[in-house]
Amino acid sequence: MNSITRSFSSIFARPNVGLNHRSFDLQQWRGIRVKILNNNLDQGLTFMQRIMQSSGIERMIKNEQLYHIKNSEKRILARKNLQRRLKSQDLARKLKSILVRKVRKIDMSHD
Repeated sequence: MNSITRSFSSIFARPNVGLNHRSFDLQQWRGIRVKILNNNLDQGLTFMQRIMQSSGIERMIKNEQLYHIKNSEKRILARKNLQRRLKSQDLARKLKSILVRKVRKIDMSHD
C-alpha cells in the first residue's frame, strides 16, 4: 500500500529544480527588468543577456534538472567534472610556473 501511495504522490510531485523554495521565490520577486529606450529592442536584449550572465541566472537555468538522472549517470558526470577541474588546476599551475620563471629571468637581467 505504501509503495502505491509513494508512486502516486511522485506522479504529482513538483519536479526537482535544484533550488530551495525561499531562494526561488526571492529570485522570482526580484526578477530582471530592462528599459527599452527609443524602441531599440536589440540593445535591450543584449543588455539583458549581459545582466543574466553576470548574475548567474543563465547558468542556473541551463543547469536546471527537470527529469530524473540515474545514479550511474550522476557518477559519470561527477567524474567528468572532476577531470575537468583537475585539468584546469594543472594548467593553472603550469602557467603560474612559467610566469614565475619569466619574472625571475627579467629580474636577473636588470641586476
